[in-house]
Amino acid sequence: MARVYNFSAGPAVLPEEVLKQAANEMLDYRGSGMSVMEMSHRSKIYQQILNTAEADIRELMNIPDNYKVLFLQGGAYQQFAAVPMNLMKNRVADYVITGQWAKKAWLEAQIYGTANAVASSADKGFSYIPDCSDLPISENADYVYICENNTIYGTKFHTLPNTKGKPLVADVSSCFLSEPVDVTKYGMLYGGVQKNIGPAGVVIAIIREDLITEDVLPGTPTMLRYKTHADAGSLFNTPPAYGIYICGLVFQWLKSIGGLKAIQARNQEKAAILYDFLDSSDMFKGTVVKQDRSLMNVPFVTGNGDLDAEFVKAAEAAGFVNLKGHRTVGGMRASIYNAMPIEGVEKLVAFMKDFERRK
Repeated sequence: MARVYNFSAGPAVLPEEVLKQAANEMLDYRGSGMSVMEMSHRSKIYQQILNTAEADIRELMNIPDNYKVLFLQGGAYQQFAAVPMNLMKNRVADYVITGQWAKKAWLEAQIYGTANAVASSADKGFSYIPDCSDLPISENADYVYICENNTIYGTKFHTLPNTKGKPLVADVSSCFLSEPVDVTKYGMLYGGVQKNIGPAGVVIAIIREDLITEDVLPGTPTMLRYKTHADAGSLFNTPPAYGIYICGLVFQWLKSIGGLKAIQARNQEKAAILYDFLDSSDMFKGTVVKQDRSLMNVPFVTGNGDLDAEFVKAAEAAGFVNLKGHRTVGGMRASIYNAMPIEGVEKLVAFMKDFERRK
């Protein structure tokens, strides 16, 4: 069976080159006589896989030496608790609520201290990013938290908040490695890799060293302390070894095509194809204000629930899968992550045009 065009929000499409390399190395990783799935995480050969992966992401993102790169487990959701447990020294933090995941992180933080919602776009269904140029930052806030790209609602911070000197913590799960970033603007950024980098089961956290201390909230489990993993080089316990290996292959793929500037240009081209059609269509409409649109997640609707369902069904039959919108929003959503080829978006738009003509 031919491969479909997979527009899933995550787990999501991976580069075919990476999948083929992993397949070729499945039974025998580079003469070791075994699969990466089978090898000890304490072995020299696996240590080299981990070291190379870290070196490559550092190169891709130009990560300064005073930031640690941690390969973790537990999904982004676990970080909703780990962040306040490790960083909420004064038991105060400020959150910008731009979607479901930022809201969940904010609610989780309330277990550990005072979590202030200093801005929100809930009033218009999270269809925009609020002005964060002059937020009412709490004087004793330990950090300011955002979800930088909102997978469900299709919005993106194109300008980071003015945190007034407080560390910025960002969940970048659905925009990770999609464009160049200035890591020094963040105290911490983290994300689940299953959208843009690898298979589900790995979280990559990039944390400024001064934020990694023994001074954590009482009761913080050993496994949720950043210092535990920083001191052990992400090998405190058995890591998600195979997932990290796939991430490493994706890093190498990104380097081979020109790095983050090159993938940003590809992503901008793909997004323009889809957004330009949505802006001209009489049937399909985007749901996000133009200046806050995501390059990664594009939600759209027809305005008729039955017609939306008919389109999703017809699209799947034609080989365009996972276009149904999130259950909390409805409509459709095309996630066009790094590994989605341009022709996938072009063919989707051609299908949408034909569907519209037939209606």
